[in-house]
Amino acid sequence: MKSRCNTMGRNLGIVLGVLAATGIWQGCRDQQKGPEPVFRHDLSEGPRPWNSEAFEPTETDFTFAIISDLNGGERPGVFSRAVAQLNQLDPTFVLSVGDLIDGGTEDELQLQKEWDFFDARADKLQMPFFHLGGNHDLTNVKMREFWARRYGPRYYHFVFDNVLFLMIDSEDYTEDRMQEIYQARDSAIRILDGELEGSYPESTYYRMPERNLGGMGSEQLTYFREVLQQYPDVRWTFLLMHKPLWLRNDGMSLSRDVAPLEALETALEGRKYTVINGHFHRFSHRKRNGMDYMILGTTGGSQVEGDSTAFDHVSLVRMGETPVITHLRMDGILQAEGHLPPAQDPPRP
Repeated sequence: MKSRCNTMGRNLGIVLGVLAATGIWQGCRDQQKGPEPVFRHDLSEGPRPWNSEAFEPTETDFTFAIISDLNGGERPGVFSRAVAQLNQLDPTFVLSVGDLIDGGTEDELQLQKEWDFFDARADKLQMPFFHLGGNHDLTNVKMREFWARRYGPRYYHFVFDNVLFLMIDSEDYTEDRMQEIYQARDSAIRILDGELEGSYPESTYYRMPERNLGGMGSEQLTYFREVLQQYPDVRWTFLLMHKPLWLRNDGMSLSRDVAPLEALETALEGRKYTVINGHFHRFSHRKRNGMDYMILGTTGGSQVEGDSTAFDHVSLVRMGETPVITHLRMDGILQAEGHLPPAQDPPRP
């Protein structure tokens, strides 16, 4: 069981490395059990894409959770219920794979309202939450700039208890290409909404590989190669992203000659790692290079009726010698009385 401290609430033991500097915070030493968790990153200034560094002390293993897509087509109350359920499950921290807001706009006031609404719910988690962007969160250049001011880098890494986490931006295009995708997407949405004549399957956006497969620039690739060189001896590596940068085709109509993650997979040879993404709103799992690659379902995003792989869930990862991954359907996480927690959102800003 995790130790608690009555006088200080949620107690932590953490070694935080920022570049070459190391700081130590420890509370309630006499009540703490197990080794101190280790959390290291390289962000020395500016905003950070997580909301807390107050981790509970762990034992010989630790557990973290992952949420999947809230958007597009968010269903009210689902994420608020997931927050309550995660507080019941009490992981050490929570990760995301993007599509946290509806987005798709250059209106900064609207973006402020949407992110305020998301964070009002995420901040009710009783453990740190790590942001990662998807296509709804990083649709255009202005949204990138908004993200940078609020959360800092779009891609980053951290180490916790000698486990390496690579938080990858799958909307990593040149500004010109991002604008082309944004304009094509906007036209396609207007066709779907009946504002423009045309057929969505014949639209420019529908035929763009980036629509389902994403992109990753050379600067980001170099960054993560250097991170892997910096941490050659971690016990496990997790790669999280929104779109499947490891796929050459989406199994439907889109394909490309080379998947961006293939170059990073070469650098991962000889390591133990797991790859996790979202975007499709349908759960799937496969082995690739002998490792687990999984696409998560939803945590509030739209679903195709009748699709058995489309369900709301949170994923728990217990990190011992190897990760034990459990996907928990939200409709089965009940309170002591046998009821689901309320699905009630706070008022929108």
